[in-house]
Formats: sequence, C-alpha cells, structure tokens
Amino acid sequence: MKKILIMMAILSTSWMIQAQNMTKTKVEHEMAPLPYAYDALEKAIDKETMEIHYDRHYRGYFNNFLKAIVGSDLENMTMEEIFANITKYPDGTRNNAGGYFNHAMYWTVMSPDGGGEPTGDLAAAIDKSFGSFDEFKKNFSKAGATQFGSGWAWLSVDADGRLFVSSTANQNNPLMNDCEQKGTPILCMDVWEHAYYLRYQNKRTSYIESFWLVVNWDEVASRYKATK
Repeated sequence: MKKILIMMAILSTSWMIQAQNMTKTKVEHEMAPLPYAYDALEKAIDKETMEIHYDRHYRGYFNNFLKAIVGSDLENMTMEEIFANITKYPDGTRNNAGGYFNHAMYWTVMSPDGGGEPTGDLAAAIDKSFGSFDEFKKNFSKAGATQFGSGWAWLSVDADGRLFVSSTANQNNPLMNDCEQKGTPILCMDVWEHAYYLRYQNKRTSYIESFWLVVNWDEVASRYKATK
C-alpha cells in the first residue's frame, strides 16, 4: 500500500510539472505603430529624424531582439523578467532587448499635445522627491546632458515608491539587474546622437530643451499610477 501511495505521489507531481509547462505560453512581442505622424513632433523633432529613428534604428533593435530569443526560454518571459536576469545573457540580447523596450517607451511618452507640467499624484510625487517641478527638470536635463556618449535619461520609481532621476549608457535601463539605480521607469529620453543630430548637430542641450515641449504627461502619470 505504501509503495502504491508513493507511486501515486510521483505520478501526481509529474503531471503537475507537465501541466505547468503546458501553461507556459510564448510572450508575443510587437513593434507597435508610431502613435502619431512622423512630422507631428516638429516643435522638437524633425520628420526625417523620426522616420530614420523609428523605421531603421527601432526596427533593427526589434528584429534583432526576436532573433536573439527565438528557440530559447526567453520566448516565454516578459521584458521585465528578461531584464531581471540580463547578466545571464549575451551582450547582443542585452543591447537589442534594451533597444526594443527603451524605444517602445520613448515613442509613447511624447505627444504632439505634450508639454506643460504634470498634475495630480504625479505632480505631488515630483514635488516630494525633488522639491519642485523646476528642480526635477534641472535634474533630468542634467542626467541627459552629462551622459557620456550614447544613452538615456530616466525618471523611475524605486522599491519604496519614491521617484529618482538617473542615466544609463547604451541601451541599458533601470530594470536591468546590474543597473546601479534600479527601479521602474516612467519617463525616458533618448540621448543617442541619432535621436537629434540632423536638427541639433552636437547641441544635445538644445534637443533636451525642446524635448520638454512634447512630453506626454498623461502617459507618464498613467505609468506612475501602475507602479502603485
């Protein structure tokens, strides 16, 4: 009788493992359409830059990301899960996963109707963390302007729910497990030269000043709310 019970327990465990594996589904990634026309952000970013940036750079990261994960366990992982263990994977996976994710956020946190200042809970959180919206802008702008070489500026929420500003090199982001300041990003700014060079040449600070004219604060507030 004891042997039968043991066998039943083994079979039950085996069935549960198989059932769990069967429920693992492939995560579908997509290259979402640009949420506005190429020339919609002309007050900050010119049409030609948007076309090249979206259709060539972003598409390249997306396609190479799919190639990097095909046939691997990463096909069943969310972007957050991938970034949480990014040091386990080759640099090509890191760069293309970051390039895909970072740009996907970048397009959405800008809008033709953007600019101004945030309101509500996000505005209160910014005041609490930085003292004022103007002080936050200074910190964020500085993070982008002083990032050496290519990279990104971020506004993120840490594990304690507080906002912080940081920058990362290349296509890294605050979700990666080896990032110095980890958190959930809610606003990003691309400071790779291809994001601004056609109009601003080497004047990155001019691009950063114009970026504030198109920030989609409704989207940023929605992302902040989701972290709570």
